[in-house]
Amino acid sequence: MRDPSVTPARPRPDVRARLGAVIGLLAALLLPVAALAQSSETIAGRLSDGGEPVAGVLIVVTAEDGTPVGEVRSGADGAWELGLPGPGAYVVELDVASLPDGVTLRDPDRTTVAVNVFENARSAAVFALGEPVDQGPTFGRLLAQNAVNGLKFGLIIAMTAVGLSLIFGTTGLVNFAHGDLVTVGAFLTFFLNVTLGLRFLIAVPLAVLTSAAFSGGLDRFLWRPLRARQTGLIAMLVVSIGLGFVLRHLALLFFGGSRSSYGEYTLQTALEIGLVRLQPTEIVVMGLSLAILTGVGLLLNRTRLGKAMRAVADERDLAESSGIDVQRVILAVWILGGALTGIGGTFLGLIESVDYLMGFRLLLLMFAGVILGGLGSAYGAMVGGIVVGLVSEVSTVWFSSQIKYVWALLVLAVILLVRPQGILGRRERIG
Repeated sequence: MRDPSVTPARPRPDVRARLGAVIGLLAALLLPVAALAQSSETIAGRLSDGGEPVAGVLIVVTAEDGTPVGEVRSGADGAWELGLPGPGAYVVELDVASLPDGVTLRDPDRTTVAVNVFENARSAAVFALGEPVDQGPTFGRLLAQNAVNGLKFGLIIAMTAVGLSLIFGTTGLVNFAHGDLVTVGAFLTFFLNVTLGLRFLIAVPLAVLTSAAFSGGLDRFLWRPLRARQTGLIAMLVVSIGLGFVLRHLALLFFGGSRSSYGEYTLQTALEIGLVRLQPTEIVVMGLSLAILTGVGLLLNRTRLGKAMRAVADERDLAESSGIDVQRVILAVWILGGALTGIGGTFLGLIESVDYLMGFRLLLLMFAGVILGGLGSAYGAMVGGIVVGLVSEVSTVWFSSQIKYVWALLVLAVILLVRPQGILGRRERIG
């Protein structure tokens, strides 16, 4: 029985002060994040006539039930954008009376456009102005455009396939979750840029660093323990399939199944460069992809880490006996592969869109690029990825785009019949 004369111990004032300081610090850190995470739905567009921007045109937006939402006029560059109260169905109307003299709607009856806006999304409303083009592109222009599109797509495949090839070369693992790491990179950028409201140029390096750390964590806490237990490669392959399934459906759970776009650089005027038309973002993506692949090549050829990666990929036991820390090299390979998938996923989402199946669709093409270039060869993965991208896009000049990947796989089969080790692979004696 407690003695009533004994007073229960109370927290010391300094302890309470520290608790209050910690709570205040947490509140200061979390409140800005909560403010940034608020919804930011918008409708935007760009008006041009024959490539020239059309300014001063009145755009009126109403909800589906007729409730007024707001109005805006196109700027000097023809662009306009209006914030919305939330996701839903909206009707965008162009005020024909506000069009400048000599500028008309291509379809006079199409003065309104219905737009469905998803949560935290930036949707576009398109109004065609001016006279329609009488003739389509010539064969030469179409071939050149598709070749450039194939190079753009192939560079992204090459970037993401390098990590897949290095991982196979150093560990023997056929990583079926590699495509979903591409999705992780794209959605990390989307979360930072759209959900948290960070500028795209800030969101991208943060997403790439997070992708690299996540991939390194997978090796440290999943694959390394499995290797230590001497788990068979077939069992590890099955684990990678399950990991990919989990990552894919986590993306579906948190971000939904619809296609989304980043908050910036979605509406741009294409530039005429010879026979092809490219948006500024596409030019930047191609230039950065070439620079990154060049940097990876220099890393593998000129640095001690790169030489160690190639040594482990060529002969793991010999590399380990010569003093190379194989586990550290494998960890570095996973970190490099994660960074490349983060960049590749971001670039693919920038030139196309972001959805939870984007990396899974790319996985087969990555495998094709790795096998075509030569198993375990990082340079072969680069060459093979570019070839796969070029063949798949150029084939649409003559055939339906729905079967464009079939032709890439057909070229893979033909080349392997002639050169079984791949384009840059080496012949090996068996037995």
